[in-house]
Amino acid sequence: MENKELKRVIQFGEGNFLRGFVDDFLYELKEKNLFNGDVVVVQPIKQGMCDVLEKQDCNYNLYLRGIENGQVVNEHKFIDIISHCINPYISFEEYLDLANDKNFRFIVSNTTESGIVVNEDDKFEDKPASSFPGKLTQLLYKRYENNLPGFIVLSCELIDNNGLELKKCVNKYIELWELEEGFKRWIDTENDFCSTLVDRIVTGYPKDEAELKKLEAEIGYKDLCLDTAEIFHQWVIEGNYESELPLQEAGFNVIWTDDVSPYKKRKVRILNGAHTSMVLGARLYGLSTVRECLEDETINKFLRKCIFKEIIPAIGGSDEDLKFGNAVIERFSNPFIEHQLLSIALNSVSKFDVRVLPTILEYREKFGYYPAGLSFSMAALIKFYKTNEANDSEEVMKFMAENSVEDILKNRDLWHSDLIELIPIVQKYYDMINENGIEKAFEYVIEEEVI
Repeated sequence: MENKELKRVIQFGEGNFLRGFVDDFLYELKEKNLFNGDVVVVQPIKQGMCDVLEKQDCNYNLYLRGIENGQVVNEHKFIDIISHCINPYISFEEYLDLANDKNFRFIVSNTTESGIVVNEDDKFEDKPASSFPGKLTQLLYKRYENNLPGFIVLSCELIDNNGLELKKCVNKYIELWELEEGFKRWIDTENDFCSTLVDRIVTGYPKDEAELKKLEAEIGYKDLCLDTAEIFHQWVIEGNYESELPLQEAGFNVIWTDDVSPYKKRKVRILNGAHTSMVLGARLYGLSTVRECLEDETINKFLRKCIFKEIIPAIGGSDEDLKFGNAVIERFSNPFIEHQLLSIALNSVSKFDVRVLPTILEYREKFGYYPAGLSFSMAALIKFYKTNEANDSEEVMKFMAENSVEDILKNRDLWHSDLIELIPIVQKYYDMINENGIEKAFEYVIEEEVI
């Protein structure tokens, strides 16, 4: 169906992620005659890319690259969905004028994890308020004064309940600025702050000079806003506005739902959990990138054991879990991304506590014994933290370096769980790494079924 009704989008954020994710979707919607509108980008902080984008008429090239259904994909698009950019620090009145256009229906944002905050020093009269929620409240108030319908707000920041947290900030500004009760009612009844989960690795402007020259040769000119991303994508949105924004009809992996949390759990446990359970042992084994791990027979087998024999059975084992697990293998194999193991290894103790340990404990509760691969990954973590490549807070690194396996696992400040039962198993693998070497330890655990 063709969607002829004009609907426009206000986008807070001009960085690589939104241009390689949301703007890609909207561009495709328009190409398929499913969206009759455009995007106006608002620069949320003083230093940004609005000037650079405007010099290119807000157009840029996007490369989507990776492995999809076993095939290498390298797709090039010329994205022209952005009409113009506004820097509210320079053109505050132009920014507020966005509230006058009744065709603006959606607001999307990605202002980083630290963007959804309240600055109590902000004043309503500031031009603009310093924080993103403060700027948004100023725009929403103008909309309310104009007696126009509110917005569907799609938050893409990487925090839990991002839409709900953004609305809390707006309400805090209403209280701080002593705005009238009618405005607060309008926020509640005329606007929908949707929490969302976003998943796509956007690699941005090429850092490798040879790669950059190759892409510029293909394009035929220098594009300072050139963007690159993996082909995989998923957007889970609380609410259902498919009739207004037909993303599923356009063929995108978009899920409208009442609750993002099960999808968040799947992503954290399978994708992030696979990363964290693999990288430290793989680094001890001598590898440097995720792609090298997939190309190595031993580490590849270990990874698949963790994902398909342990993580997925522990969290449910649905067809969607399996599909996501297979997609993770393809994403890790992406020949266009050099994902350094040491980058992923940053702050691994807290990551392990959130991404891997809950699966170990759920697996034990469900099947009556601990999973071999994931338990081994905890031993590899402890061993890694006794090398000079560990990168964490000074306190964590000192504790991990100086203490035994038993003392480390008894530390509830690190693990927030009673891990007494886990000590013998992790100790067994830790001793095996020390006595037989990491390669033989990997080979043993890959074959071991029950511990």
